[in-house]
Order: sequence, then C-alpha cells, then structure tokens
Amino acid sequence: MPNLKSQVSNDPLSPNGQDADSVVVVSRPKRPSNIWLIIIAALFIIVPFLTWYLTWFGRGLSDQELATYLTDQNNPRHNQHALLQIEAKIETNDPGAKQFYPQIVAASKSSVPEVRKTAAWVMGQDNKSAEFHAALAQLIKDEDPLVRRNAALQLVRFGDASGHDELRAMLQPFAARSPVAGTIVGLLPVNSSIRAGAMLARLRDTSNNLYEFRSPVDGKVAYPPLVKEGDQITTTQTVARILPDRATIIDALRALAYIGTKDDLTLIDDATRIDPSAEVTKQAAQTTKAIHTRNEGSGQ
Repeated sequence: MPNLKSQVSNDPLSPNGQDADSVVVVSRPKRPSNIWLIIIAALFIIVPFLTWYLTWFGRGLSDQELATYLTDQNNPRHNQHALLQIEAKIETNDPGAKQFYPQIVAASKSSVPEVRKTAAWVMGQDNKSAEFHAALAQLIKDEDPLVRRNAALQLVRFGDASGHDELRAMLQPFAARSPVAGTIVGLLPVNSSIRAGAMLARLRDTSNNLYEFRSPVDGKVAYPPLVKEGDQITTTQTVARILPDRATIIDALRALAYIGTKDDLTLIDDATRIDPSAEVTKQAAQTTKAIHTRNEGSGQ
C-alpha cells in the first residue's frame, strides 16, 4: 500500500501536495471606500445645524448686518431677527441702538403682520421715544389682532391708556370671522387648543377652490360650536369663538393693573372662570387690588 502521508508536500506554497507553479492565488475584493458615507452623514448633521444657526434670532449681528436685515424686503425673518437684536441693545442701554430707530418705525408699517407685531414689541422697550409712542398709537388701529395687542401692551409702558379697549378684548372670546364665503369641509373641534396661524377650518368657495382659514389668535375653540361641516357660510361670518389662552389673559391683567378701571372688575372675574389656574387667579387678585387702590387714591 502506498504511503499517502509521504505524498503530501511540506512546502507551504504547494498545499495538499500541489506543485507551487499550479497554485491559483485568489485576491480578496477591495472594500468600497467609506468616504461618501462619511460625507453624507456629515451633511445630515451640518445642513440642519446651519439652517438653525442662520435662522436663530439669538445669533448676534453686526451693525452692518442689522441695517441690511432691517431693509430686506424678501425675508421677513431677517427683519424680525434684526428687530430682536436691537431690542437687546435697547434693554442694555446701548447708545448704538438709536441709529436704528427710524428703521424700526419703518418696520412697524411692513406689509407682514409678524414684522409689525415684533416692531410693536421692540418699540415698547424705550418708553421715552416720542417716535415710538406715535408709531404705537397708529398700530392700535391695525387690522391684525396680535399687532393691536402688542401695541396696547406697550402703550401702557408710556403711561398711555389708549389701548384700554384692546386690553379688555384680550380677556374675552375672539370672534374668528371667515374672510371668504363657501362651504365648511373641515373644522377644528370645540375645546381644541390652537395657536395663531394654525388651521381652524377648511372652506370650499363658490369656484370650488379649497381655502384654509387660519386662527388669528392663540386660544381654545369655545363651546358650543357655531357651524358644522357642510354648512354654507358668508363672508365675515363667525366660524368659531376663541377663548383667550393663559399667556394672553395674564398679559392683559398685568397691563390693566396700571390703567384698568372699576368697570373692568367684572371682566377680570370672568377671566378667572375662563382659566381658573393659580397663576391667573393670583394675577387677577393683584390687578383687582391695584384698581381699588388707584380708585381710592383718586377719591372715586
């Protein structure tokens, strides 16, 4: 019998006794480069960060950037960013803020309600500026309710009670009136919380176009419902009543502590029923006390 063991070569280049010249060397395929995966992963991180950073209102701006952003007619967020940066300057008594006052007043006349609202808030930070006072007096008649509300609140800082009626309105349900006629095809349920700009109802007009009616204010859809899906409505018809949210109530109460009258006391009590939270109840009590004290001091 042949010795099989002796036929196996010990040469590592010829496994299993094969001749070294007949060995086929099989190379492993190269791994694909990971560089593109790394680039794509980095983009998923960098792009959102840059988007956030470039639109973040807290990002500091140079004076040149402030001037440019304030006059950017194509990007309202740039206007708001600049306005809020100037507000910070005013709050720290930075004398450099005054150079932008004419542009702030110009922003209060913007065609974009969000810009006018922000400008109104900023102008209240310097209650010694006659030009700001005059601009706020105009905004109290603005067509947008949030602009009017900011103007009314900031006028109080000037010792001006001309926004008193608007402050009272902030404590009451807001009538959300449809700007178009048509058929209700979708409606937010009662007791739903809603933010200004969020969709309140969908309407189909007489030309079969779908229209989204968005809430003009923050709050909660009041009970009972005024319309239902399938109803035909007319232009300016009230689609829903929006109860004021907590922040709106507290802002109004704080302002009325300075300019409120005894005629506001019933309305203040009603506000605590709309929102019976401890925070609202406490502020209502402080406002009521301030009004009583002021009336006693004036002999009324």
